[in-house]
Amino acid sequence: MVLSRFSSYAHGLLRIVASFLFACHGAQKLFGMFGGRRVELASMTGVAGILEFGGGLLLLAGVAPRIVALILSGEMAVAYFYVHARRGLWPIQNGGELAVLYCFLFLFFAAAGPGAWSIHRR
Repeated sequence: MVLSRFSSYAHGLLRIVASFLFACHGAQKLFGMFGGRRVELASMTGVAGILEFGGGLLLLAGVAPRIVALILSGEMAVAYFYVHARRGLWPIQNGGELAVLYCFLFLFFAAAGPGAWSIHRR
């Protein structure tokens, strides 16, 4: 297929966009940006903010992408079961669909690598 020659670029673009948006979630928690509220760094939410902001930026740049993506995938699994699963069985009911989506997206990056435009590839 004609578009298959662009798959590495699409892969890299997906990593860049997803990790930028993920870092924004961390910025909400750490800095109160984007309508968020600053949280205590020594709390579970504070640690999540550090992982989301720092890990999001590292993944955005493509620094140690497989390791970072695996850690972030685990963070999202914990977030889902610790916060969302208590509210109901299905992610669409308990507000956890974004956590599930990020979890599996980061698991994909851990397995498949960063795609194009990554410091790691250089």
